[in-house]
Amino acid sequence: MDKRHAYIALNISAFFFGLSGILGKAVNASPATIVFGRAWFAFLILTALMLCVKGLRWQRISYRGLLLILVSSIVLAGHWLTFFISVKAAGVAVATLGFASFPAFTTLFEGLAFRERITWRESLLIGVICLGLIMVCPSFNFSSQSTLGFLWGILSGALLACLILCNRITAATVRPVQAALCQNGVISLLMLPFAFRALPQLAAMDWFYLALLGVFCTGAAHSLMVTSLRFVKARSASVFFALEPVYAIAFAWWLFDERPTAKMIAGAALIIVSVVLFSRKGKNG
Repeated sequence: MDKRHAYIALNISAFFFGLSGILGKAVNASPATIVFGRAWFAFLILTALMLCVKGLRWQRISYRGLLLILVSSIVLAGHWLTFFISVKAAGVAVATLGFASFPAFTTLFEGLAFRERITWRESLLIGVICLGLIMVCPSFNFSSQSTLGFLWGILSGALLACLILCNRITAATVRPVQAALCQNGVISLLMLPFAFRALPQLAAMDWFYLALLGVFCTGAAHSLMVTSLRFVKARSASVFFALEPVYAIAFAWWLFDERPTAKMIAGAALIIVSVVLFSRKGKNG
């Protein structure tokens, strides 16, 4: 894979991730149960991939690699859990727009972690995204379920930024598919105590949606994302994931009749356009 193919992979990954909220809302289960099902089906498909594809041989993982996988697994579990809490509380559109704040967190965290100077353009990006979030916020009443769900979405965005940075480091020491396999295995174990009582009560369609969520929106999407991070910076990757809210809002409007208000659309446009403009610099990195 070269940089051009990495950008294509990121776009496909963003599309699959954009369907996550739709499938999460369709599943009649708690966020913890959804996270377990997502991770478990992803673990199964990635295991099959490792066994069937000759080029995907298991390599020994160093102690440092194991530690990185453990940390990134916990961060990923937190990202998924907070996102599905947001979806259940505020709906797909609001939850997705809340977590769409992650490019700003990525810029801040990457600058701190890798001692990369934040430019005036990146500072402007952060300011515009904050303005967009203010416009998207359903209300400033913190007793409102929608507002709390929106805040959960923002927390999910911060955790996603941490995950992107963790994966950037992990990709240098552990093969992408192998790392994704281990992460989903760890998450399955972490979530099982919170989900096992609800699993026998799930309907057949719930299992079907969880399978779609695990195979396409996790196994395939996650592998593409981690692989692409070997060739592009986290900031460049965040540009393509700015498309995720577009996919999510469109499907939520179509399937659940979640109609965004004019104010929400304007705020979403600020967030997405600011990230796209920033990408001109990011693609050079």
